[in-house]
Amino acid sequence: MQENSFPTLQDKTYQTLRQWLTVGRFLPGERLKIRQVAEELGVSIMPVRAALQRLAAEGGLVNIPNCGVMVPKLKRAQFDDILQTRILLEGQAAELGAYRMSDADRIKMAALSDQMAAAINANDIKAYLEANEEFHVTLYRASGSPLLMELIETVWLKVGPISNQLFENARFAKKLNDAHEDVVHALVRQDGMAVRLAIEQDMFYAGQYLKTSCT
Repeated sequence: MQENSFPTLQDKTYQTLRQWLTVGRFLPGERLKIRQVAEELGVSIMPVRAALQRLAAEGGLVNIPNCGVMVPKLKRAQFDDILQTRILLEGQAAELGAYRMSDADRIKMAALSDQMAAAINANDIKAYLEANEEFHVTLYRASGSPLLMELIETVWLKVGPISNQLFENARFAKKLNDAHEDVVHALVRQDGMAVRLAIEQDMFYAGQYLKTSCT
């Protein structure tokens, strides 16, 4: 018997909450209330409860006895470990993606870089984070490695909640798009190593700032 390939409500709920965690919609230390989340999503509490437990099993959330689930706070050593893992995984995906990316996706990458620049000027963290995620996803998926993409998204789950703090320092935020512009220029040249270095610089720059918020 062929399995049904259509996502269930529980699957959709999980994917939405996972994406919200990845782009920093929830903050470190925030307790997630099942009924409140269900109301936001317009679903019953059952798929929300199942999705939250699944995310807790993956390390994106933590179970607190008698209190439900909470977004974890990262210790500095944990953050350093995550950052080094990201540099390894995302650097590899970026270089592969640079060589295999279509012309249409190169145009899309340039447009997303422009969107991030506009979001920075407007001090719109939500718009920046959404465009930033799509920028990186587009590049990494071009690598043609579903396993590499899966590993990257698992790591993002752990670091996403602190990304909201990127705009707390205006001078720091102004340079957030510099590496993305370098990526776009390198993609035009199909210079995979330059793309890799720009992505690594992007992560290192943001990481040095975000690390200060870890315990």
